[in-house]
Amino acid sequence: MKGISYWRLGLIGGQLGHSLSPRLQRAALQSTGLRGEYRLYAVPPLPEGEAQLRALVEGLRAPPALRLHGLNVTIPHKQNVLPYLDELTPTARAVGAVNTLYADGSRLIGENTDAQGFWTDFERLWQAGGGGNQPGTALVLGGGGAARAVAYSLISHGWRVVLATRRIEQGERVVRDLKALRLPGSLAAIPLEAARLARWRAARAVINATPVGMSPQTDECPYPPELDLPPRAVVYDLVYNPAETVLLRRARQQGLPAANGLGMLVEQARLAFACWTGITPPTEALWAALRQPQTIPSSQPNGEQE
Repeated sequence: MKGISYWRLGLIGGQLGHSLSPRLQRAALQSTGLRGEYRLYAVPPLPEGEAQLRALVEGLRAPPALRLHGLNVTIPHKQNVLPYLDELTPTARAVGAVNTLYADGSRLIGENTDAQGFWTDFERLWQAGGGGNQPGTALVLGGGGAARAVAYSLISHGWRVVLATRRIEQGERVVRDLKALRLPGSLAAIPLEAARLARWRAARAVINATPVGMSPQTDECPYPPELDLPPRAVVYDLVYNPAETVLLRRARQQGLPAANGLGMLVEQARLAFACWTGITPPTEALWAALRQPQTIPSSQPNGEQE
């Protein structure tokens, strides 16, 4: 976008006090030489927050002096904003949720950068773990929005995905929706139970797309404690607080390559910034921002920060 001298960006969500997005996006602005701000917009759940949510989204096409130039969206509003948008990108439509909003002229566009952000970081782990170029079978734990984005990304790249969910109907709904897209990979759903997971010992990846293990419930693990992880798998946990979850600790104790979701957060932030500005910020600038004091350390595939 040309002719913008000061970028007004922000994040819509519920509880935003610990969000790392301001740190990332302010680093993106600085590293690309753009002037601007990135603000937090705490919006209560619907119906209480409906008027505020609509006003913020409409701010993307407000008069120039008041206009917002780009918004991120997080829980609980990734689906709540959909009725206010004019268009969804193919990825957002497939995933059924958005995390990035911008205007194209007077049209409000919803994008989902979580899927590609996950894939970029997961592929880094996969290659570091010696996975090569051939897709494999992935056990994806969870059936919510994050699991849907992960599953979409994997089957788009030819993977066989097995969704393990506590409520099987939730997983079956994701399977039904994504199968209709006729993507290269395949998809099935099973209950998240040890007996069923034990049948997938040949899986090459285990991905946690649930909040289980997230602070403050740091002693919990989404994978059954009585069952070893598949012996040739890489293990990816979308949770990044704490930096090492119980799941990641178990993976490393078995000698498996493992990473948390902080890299995905960085990658989706870079993609969102590019949607707004047309400029992709350097990865290292965002990682450098996260290394500053009072932030959450990462757990990269090689055990070091990028």
